[in-house]
Parts: sequence; structure tokens; C-alpha cells
Amino acid sequence: MTTKNAALQADARPDTHEMVVIHLGLRRESRLLTELIAAVAPGDTARAGVLAAHFRDYLLGLTNHHHGEDDHLWPPLLARVDIEADLVLRMEAQHEGIAATLARAEAALPGWEATAGEAERDLLVAALTEHRAVLVEHLDDEEQNLLPLAERHLSVKEWNALGDHFMETTPKPKLLFFLGMVLEEADRTERAKILGELPLPARLLWYVVGSPAYNRRVRRIRNGAR
Repeated sequence: MTTKNAALQADARPDTHEMVVIHLGLRRESRLLTELIAAVAPGDTARAGVLAAHFRDYLLGLTNHHHGEDDHLWPPLLARVDIEADLVLRMEAQHEGIAATLARAEAALPGWEATAGEAERDLLVAALTEHRAVLVEHLDDEEQNLLPLAERHLSVKEWNALGDHFMETTPKPKLLFFLGMVLEEADRTERAKILGELPLPARLLWYVVGSPAYNRRVRRIRNGAR
């Protein structure tokens, strides 16, 4: 690499817009989980099992996403900012609040999954409603205030560490499903960029295996087909 190219690479700023697309998927799934679970008839344990499995995948994806930020986003920002440190600390506190709501929902899940009881369902829906409220507040705050800060202070390599963390900590069989969650909200340009950054074998795997499997699962989750 030439000195000029190295300098250009060092000066490059990360494109954080992909995070906005990821957030759209999180907003959608947190809403749908609440609505779909609230609609389950008492005693329908088969349907409860389908949605409980989906919640566990949602929990895995969101937890790994946030752990990536905890490990790779907040520390370098705190090392480089001054007055904006309060913003980064607010993000950390919001993550803790979101984790607490997820823990309450996770604790309520087994009772409802086993019985599909009305009282158990309502307890879980209340926990998910609380979770969605704090999640959306955090996502809005992060997009409006934190992402511009990351663009100014992080290198492309540092920003990409978030995606690397998710790939490394998520079970491989789940990755295509999470890719589908993100692509569902992406427009044509966003979709082309996300897929274009994947290695060719991964793109082919998405088109041949991932996309059909994701569509089948979405129909099962949202339409109630068993």
C-alpha cells in the first residue's frame, strides 16, 4: 500500500447507515412479537412454542448486537471524546435497561410456553411492551446522537469490528436468519450494499438457501401456519 493510499484509508470515515437498517428490523420484530403473542388463544401451546422459539432468536440477535457495541464501540469512543462522554455513558445505561427488560420477558416465557395460559400470556406481553418502549427510545437516541459521533471518531476498521463480533459470536446456522431480518427492511440500494459486502459463496448461500428458508419461517411466525 502506498503512503498516499494508507493516508486515505486512515482518513476514511465509517458508513454507519447500515446500523439504521438493522434498527428497523429490531423495531419491527419487537413490535410483532408483542402483537403476535398477545393474539395467541389460551391453551394453544403449539402456537406458543413457535413464538417462544422466535423470541429466543430475537433475544440472541439483540444481545449479541449490544455486546458488540459494549466491547467495540463504547470503549474507543470514551477514550476520544470529552463533553460527549455523557452521551456514551447514557448509551451504556440504556443497554443495561434493555437487558433488564429482556430478562423479565425471558423469565415469563417458560410459563406461557408450557401452558399458553391467559394470565401467563398477559404477563409476558406486559414485559415485552416495556421492553419495546425502552428499546425504541435507545435506538432513536443512538441514531440521532451516537452514530454521528462514531462517524467522527472511529476508523472504518474499528466500526467493522461490530459486524465481526456478531459473526464470531452468533451460531453459524442462525446467521442467514438474521441477515433476512435486516434485508427485509432494506430498500434496493441498502440491500445491494449489504449483500455486495458478503463474499460470493455467502451471497449464493443466501439466495439458494437463506432467502427461501427465511420466507418460510416468516410465514409460519406471522401467519400462524404450522
